[in-house]
Amino acid sequence: MTETALDDSLSQAAAEAATLTERILAARDAYYERNEPAISDAEYDGLVQRLEELERLFPELQSQDSPTQTVGGRAETTLFDPVQHAERMLSLDNVFSIEEFRDWAAKVERDSGRSVHYLCELKIDGLAINLRYENGVLVTAATRGDGVVGEDVSENIDFVPGIPRRLAGTGHPPLMEVRGEVFFPVESFAELNAAQVASGERPFANARNAASGSLRQKASTKTPAQLRLMKARLGRLRMLVHGIGAWERPAATSQSEVYAVLEDWGLPTSEYFRVTPNPGQAAEFIEYYGEHRARVSHEIDGIVIKIDELELHAELGATNRAPRWAIAYKYPPEQVNTTLRDIVVSVGRTGRATPFAVMDKVRVAGSEVRQATLHNQDVVKAKGVLIGDTIVLRKAGDVIPEVLGPVVELRDGTEREFVMPANCPECGTPLAPAKEGDIDLRCPNARSCPAQVRGRVEHIGSRGALDIEVLGEVAAAALTQPTVPETPPLPTEAGLFDLQLTDLLPIQVTVRDAETGLPREDVDGSEKLRMPFSRNPTAAEKKKGLTGLQPSASATKLLAEIDRAKTKPLWRILVSLNIRHVGPVAARALANHFGSLDAIRESVAADLATVDGVGGIIADAVLDWFQVDWHRDIVDAWVRAGVQFTTPGHPGPGAAARADGVLSGLTVVATGSLEGFTREGAQEAIIIAGGKSAASVSKNTDFVAAGPGAGSKLAKAEALGIRILDADEFRILIEQGPGALPTPPPIIS
Repeated sequence: MTETALDDSLSQAAAEAATLTERILAARDAYYERNEPAISDAEYDGLVQRLEELERLFPELQSQDSPTQTVGGRAETTLFDPVQHAERMLSLDNVFSIEEFRDWAAKVERDSGRSVHYLCELKIDGLAINLRYENGVLVTAATRGDGVVGEDVSENIDFVPGIPRRLAGTGHPPLMEVRGEVFFPVESFAELNAAQVASGERPFANARNAASGSLRQKASTKTPAQLRLMKARLGRLRMLVHGIGAWERPAATSQSEVYAVLEDWGLPTSEYFRVTPNPGQAAEFIEYYGEHRARVSHEIDGIVIKIDELELHAELGATNRAPRWAIAYKYPPEQVNTTLRDIVVSVGRTGRATPFAVMDKVRVAGSEVRQATLHNQDVVKAKGVLIGDTIVLRKAGDVIPEVLGPVVELRDGTEREFVMPANCPECGTPLAPAKEGDIDLRCPNARSCPAQVRGRVEHIGSRGALDIEVLGEVAAAALTQPTVPETPPLPTEAGLFDLQLTDLLPIQVTVRDAETGLPREDVDGSEKLRMPFSRNPTAAEKKKGLTGLQPSASATKLLAEIDRAKTKPLWRILVSLNIRHVGPVAARALANHFGSLDAIRESVAADLATVDGVGGIIADAVLDWFQVDWHRDIVDAWVRAGVQFTTPGHPGPGAAARADGVLSGLTVVATGSLEGFTREGAQEAIIIAGGKSAASVSKNTDFVAAGPGAGSKLAKAEALGIRILDADEFRILIEQGPGALPTPPPIIS
């Protein structure tokens, strides 16, 4: 490279570095000082990584006050008194892959000249706090600030439960600094946001900012009512200690021993840590919690790996901002920013009108997302989002994406409010609550609203109902809402079993997304979606004189599958009727007990309600369904078409016995979002395997299958010591029985 070219490259790098520095510092200020994140964690990490790369290529660009060499946060504010830490409070360097972690571990072992032990612990997404104890008495609690000077939040820390003002035991050093994180447990954060919404306030975007905003308040500026609210919020916070700062001669030789000492002194330490003898087992810990992070009671965004031997901490030392003896493995982001382009209203098979956020496509938690439900007009208002906003999007594990709120600071005045339509966007019928007091609006035109008919037909073909291959989203739309012909083959589902090949050939359809109702693009540029059941004749067929549309393989297969579905088990027929509350579990219970649809129809509510797995609400829903004339028309049409509404050989109501299976005699609770299972699908799988699917956790529960969003049921299972299974383990349980389950890995050292 010529000298001129080198100068140009340096000049361009310097300009980019200056821009990156400005953006990073602005983001830090918004995040640490105003508790209003202007960009997502992933975007921030990307900016820092790019600046680090430039500084490696051009070392002359790196200065002592570069964001890569300093800790985030200000040293002093006008709100709190400054506190100088006895020992500098550092941040952590990050790695984003197992390979990067292994490279770090290899360098540590090269630099130390020995094999080491790795202490792995969860990286809490909270607010860093430094507790200073003198002779066992808490003197100050301070934020990290710039690492040297923080803010004195001692008066507020007094309201956070679990932090001892005087240490238990004996042997306390004259001066000791303990570092940890203050955070909201997941359940407490959900309760806090629910209270925010109920009081008309905007919910917090994330738990970390809520924790920081709650702790960094001045009691002297509050009215009595505000002070009570402030204390209540502080009372929901928790703290876990994860390290030491100043401590001249620790009464331990390893980090794990330090935790034991701190626990004996009454300080709150985490149970989620493990000491491993090599990087391979540390990587297993990282991967385990990457898959099970939703089980943890607090938010985490990664794993911190520390060298366990304390003597190596001093030997390895630190950079200006981070120790060389520790690293943070960052998981893929579960919270990102994107742009809200529109809010559209979709009508589902039950008539519920649901607003959906349509966003710029963004990758979060390992998958691409472009839409998220906003539930109803009240939720849109409570979240405070405007069309055109930059919004914060969260997707924990495999849970449905959730819009948390707007980044208000990025508004430019072009944003506009969402207005809930007064009429059904599909059929024009005025929307209304199903009953007085309901928040949700529904389309009351249940019989013939195209969206509801489409949803019901798609449900009939689903795995939980008749499991009709080919009858999915595209086929349901084609049969109920075609662009050609003008009159759909299925104005209602009553005619499903009477379909003929001639009904399918002229169909053309614009396929719309099942949630947002927006037109979907053809996946491969062909006419498979536009003409799902027909095709143009081949050259050979044209030579034989065939000129019109010919049936596709999908058309003939659909009709064959519909014909086969006529004799499927009664419980599947019951599910396909779209009776409210009657999913696979209740349908199986009704079919097993009564044996025929006629016996169900002739029963009274009390008889239906006594069936295990049914109850009063479902009993009333079943009888109410048969009171509607067009519902009876569906049954009559299906009977004429040959649908079998009886279980052959069934001895009559109440005489059926449940068959034994691998779960015979066992009670299992399925909760949260289990990958590969709907809620009803998981319950059905338990029953098919011979087990009892329970709705609540008790001492009689044998297993709890828990996915993201499990909530209080998971907490109760943990308190009772019940074996908790993830989706993969649940699959083993229902297919092979409890004896095939693997021994759970130890997670506590």
